Amino acid sequence: MPENIEYRARLIKTASLIALAGNFALGAVKIASGILAGSLAVLGDGIDSLVDILIAVMALVVSRVVSRPADRGHPWGHGRAETIATALLAFLLFFAGAQLILNSANQLASGQNREIPGRLALAATLVSIVGKVALAFAQRHFGKKAGSAMLRANAKNMAGDVILSLGVLAGLGLAIETGAAVLDSVTAILVGLWVIRSAVGIFIEANLELMDGSAETDAYRAVFDAVHSVPGAGNPHRTRMRRIAGRWDIDIDIEVAPDLTVYAAHRIATQVELAIKGRLEGIFDIMVHVEPSGDHHRGDTEGYGLNEEELFPNTRHDI
Repeated sequence: MPENIEYRARLIKTASLIALAGNFALGAVKIASGILAGSLAVLGDGIDSLVDILIAVMALVVSRVVSRPADRGHPWGHGRAETIATALLAFLLFFAGAQLILNSANQLASGQNREIPGRLALAATLVSIVGKVALAFAQRHFGKKAGSAMLRANAKNMAGDVILSLGVLAGLGLAIETGAAVLDSVTAILVGLWVIRSAVGIFIEANLELMDGSAETDAYRAVFDAVHSVPGAGNPHRTRMRRIAGRWDIDIDIEVAPDLTVYAAHRIATQVELAIKGRLEGIFDIMVHVEPSGDHHRGDTEGYGLNEEELFPNTRHDI
């Protein structure tokens, strides 16, 4: 496992350096062009790239934290640092979007006549679209390879930036062709709304992981099927699945014949663990608790976890 953690940290670091260099170049081009061409929309797009730079720096820091082994203070390791960073990323995006909306709205409310943005803004936006497509693919590739929720969220953010830049391009084109500079401010507001929408989506995903939740019923199905594939194991229940930095931490209770020896029951539990690993990728840890079949004296004390019948009512298996 330490090797996997170190390899994953290297992937996150590489992806972060690519994002840092790419967004720094694109941000500099857009901010300079936005100022020179007098375009609030392009300037706002450049500010969004500055946020991406902060995200890349954050990812570099996180890659160092998550690579640390478990210790007395953190027996589950340091993987949650990535989830916290993802939530922080959502707040940064939300703040950037809100600031852009406020600045653009104030510009509209003031009623000041603005100059028509120059064609330099169009060129900068085209460069931004090409650059963001490349960065989005890179982040998605490394995020999938490392199983990183943070990198996947950043890939979504950059894919959103492509759509954002396309909107800026359309707004600029209309403003230049019609001579209505107000369209640039309106486009900037729409850009800000898009950024906020992305921020809310990223926060919802991060919050689900922080709350140890999971909406992936297919993963539960894979775990239950794994239990039923092992002779002697049955009635998977009190099942809890959560993600720690994109990897599964699984607790599950199973039933075995009550007359088995401890050794035999332990072997079945080990086979269940191996079967689950064969059906799910990215396993952090699995805890299999063995109970004698037919022992239902616990009643309402088992208040945590999910039973197979709750998720898949029509399923029935015997040991």
